[in-house]
Amino acid sequence: MRIAVFGTGAVGGYFGGRLAQAGEDVVFIARGNQLRALLEQGLRVQSLKGDFLLESVQATDDPAQAGVVDVVLAGVKAWQVTEAAQAMGPLIGPQTFVVPLQNGVEATDQLAAVLGAEHVLGGLCRIVSSVVAPAHIQHAGLEPYVAFGELDDRPSERAERLRQAFAQAGVTAEIPFNIRAAVWGKFLFIASFSGVGAVTRAPAGVLRGLPETRRMLEQAMREVLVVARAHAVSLLEESVDQTMALIDGLPAGATASMQRDIMAGRPSELESQNGAVVRLGQGVGVATPLHTFIYHSLLPAELRARDQVA
Repeated sequence: MRIAVFGTGAVGGYFGGRLAQAGEDVVFIARGNQLRALLEQGLRVQSLKGDFLLESVQATDDPAQAGVVDVVLAGVKAWQVTEAAQAMGPLIGPQTFVVPLQNGVEATDQLAAVLGAEHVLGGLCRIVSSVVAPAHIQHAGLEPYVAFGELDDRPSERAERLRQAFAQAGVTAEIPFNIRAAVWGKFLFIASFSGVGAVTRAPAGVLRGLPETRRMLEQAMREVLVVARAHAVSLLEESVDQTMALIDGLPAGATASMQRDIMAGRPSELESQNGAVVRLGQGVGVATPLHTFIYHSLLPAELRARDQVA
């Protein structure tokens, strides 16, 4: 398959790198220092699943240079999705489809609004990874995992082809029975882990080990669960216990990317995570007191990072 990775950060760099390592025809859409490093030194990945170096990769900042592809993996940050979709035009042919790998639950609709729903699948990923340096990705936790599917959950040949490509690259990939529920299940994890971690400035080992912060995680997850059900998403009650078990299996020092961005004074996905829980709850009359506290507490730092307050 001809695959474009739009946004070569911690997520796009890892999953795109695995696909390229397995022999897929991958082009990375990147810019700035990341693009220069990719062209000059290739892509280096340190991983619990085995380190590797791609000494030469296809990379450009011009989608028109890449041309039409079979699949676009959208690896940009959540707040960049609409802008990225507007830039994807030269990559999109009649059969091209886009798979969002962002945190949050709004990327699919944002992509569809620009590109058309026929070109978009629902998607998500799970991985603890970070950019150590330009073109140098470190995978530090969780079994790398992707899931995607047609928006109406029908079986499709194109989704199966991509699943097989990931499988051949050694990445666990699934086509869930209900992709919307799967995306919200990931949202239940990441919005809670990111938000509680960011407001407490504590890693996974502390959050799950202290009874007080463990209860915060559980409460945050239950708020997302109630909001999901109010939006007619079929999340099961056991989602909270299953997600806590996932957090219990993280490395003790693990943190979410949103937490790391906020602590470093960078723009973050706050609006697409805790802010989205609050907004989506308000839209259906569901109170989300803990997420509201987290969102309001972190908002000044977020606005400072975006130069919107002093």
